[in-house]
Amino acid sequence: MSDPLSQAAFAGQQQHQSLEQEKDHWLSVSDLMAGLMVVFLFVAVALMRDAMVERDKIKEVAIAYKENQLAIYNALMEEFGPNLRAWNAEIEKDTLTFVFNAPQTLFDDGETKLSATYRALLRSFFPRYMMVLDQFNESISEVRIEGHTSSIWNETTGDTEAYFLNMELSQERTRSVLDFVYQLPNVGPYRHWIKGHMAAVGYSSAHPILNNYGDEDPFRSRRVTFRVMTNAETRIQQILELN
Repeated sequence: MSDPLSQAAFAGQQQHQSLEQEKDHWLSVSDLMAGLMVVFLFVAVALMRDAMVERDKIKEVAIAYKENQLAIYNALMEEFGPNLRAWNAEIEKDTLTFVFNAPQTLFDDGETKLSATYRALLRSFFPRYMMVLDQFNESISEVRIEGHTSSIWNETTGDTEAYFLNMELSQERTRSVLDFVYQLPNVGPYRHWIKGHMAAVGYSSAHPILNNYGDEDPFRSRRVTFRVMTNAETRIQQILELN
């Protein structure tokens, strides 16, 4: 039998070797983890850089959109500012919406046929409108002729029936407007562009005008508008799809 001192020495040597092997094992694991952390760091930095580049591109589009929107608004005001009061019209700066109020001068109650007053107004307005927009046609995705009504039809008609009757009325009115302005003789050069970019939309009573008390203003809610939609949203979507 080996003496106790030799056995103790052998056991100590074995324990030392085991500790060294365990130390080497943890060193290799820690090296692997450090390497993975470096890889993850580079990936995170790359993703952050791509996100910042994408953000900057979208920011550039947003800035260009605001500048282009302001330019369109200023051009419309320069052309039509002197006419707004006489036409009972306004131009909304934030939405580039040209609003014709006073529906009683545009259509007879419940009718889709343009009044003589409205036809004369459109003969003056629309060719000039197209002349202004032609300066910005590459940045315009759509021009909507929008028809709006109050929520009222008559005293005996329920809300749901009134909504759909007014929907039909607003759609037919905007279609009548589009048909009339498209046929104007001096609009000929713009007809191809109109076919691809102009739509007639009826909203019924979906977008009422409210008074100071938060109640619907039936008179002001009845209106026809021309709204310019720029292509900023399309350009942003293209940027997102490319990344």
